[in-house]
Amino acid sequence: MPLLDTAVRLGVQIAPQHSSYATIRDAVTRLEDMGVDILFNWDHFYPLSGDPEGTHFEAWTMLAAWAEQTERVEFGCLVNCNSYRNADLQADMARTVDHISAKGGDAGRFIFGTGAGWFERDYDEYGYEFGTPGSRLNDLAAGLERIERRWENLNPAPTRDIPVMIGGKGEQKTLRLVARHADIWHSFTEGEELARKLDVLAQWGEKEGRDLSQLVVSNELKGRDEQKADELHAAGVRLFTLGITGPELDFAEVQRWLDWRDAQN
Repeated sequence: MPLLDTAVRLGVQIAPQHSSYATIRDAVTRLEDMGVDILFNWDHFYPLSGDPEGTHFEAWTMLAAWAEQTERVEFGCLVNCNSYRNADLQADMARTVDHISAKGGDAGRFIFGTGAGWFERDYDEYGYEFGTPGSRLNDLAAGLERIERRWENLNPAPTRDIPVMIGGKGEQKTLRLVARHADIWHSFTEGEELARKLDVLAQWGEKEGRDLSQLVVSNELKGRDEQKADELHAAGVRLFTLGITGPELDFAEVQRWLDWRDAQN
């Protein structure tokens, strides 16, 4: 605990804001050709930075297009907002995107990244009840149970056990959900805080009766240098994510971290 005997992977999150879709589509092809391991978008309805009224696209329809467009790379949301769609619908959407990405092969490439939601404007503008952090986490807990049950009953079934990524770091609810459901835990924590969170996760794993030795720990590269990335790697992080956003996408920064990944491996 956590999974250490595995290669470092680099995930790039293409923010679906301040760009045309043609720009995003071309970026997907370029990043896959560069050797990125995972492509992410995010599940919001308005920009999170820059002009709040700037261009923006919806996440799940974009993921279906990526499933058909790409050949090798894994992909998903970093992260899906549980509040925006019925849980059983989320399961069916994930299964369908999984099959699209398999293209008739043995297994799809979709990763189900999910979280409780936080961006209040999305809720207000689209008519969802914002609630409280606690109520949204309770909804996520219930949603994950429904999603896993629906995956068991869909026909056809998903092509593989779809990996579940949960984002967040709350010790009482979020990390318990990670211990119960996740294959990947994503957060922004580092140093002593990361070590403490991993201890909490281990305790939740014992209480939930789940072996977490295969859990992948994911963390963010934004604002960090190679020394900090080395420290995160030593602490157990094996999936590193880097966000890029329009209107000018920074592929040089992606190459920098691909070089670092290859040196680690």
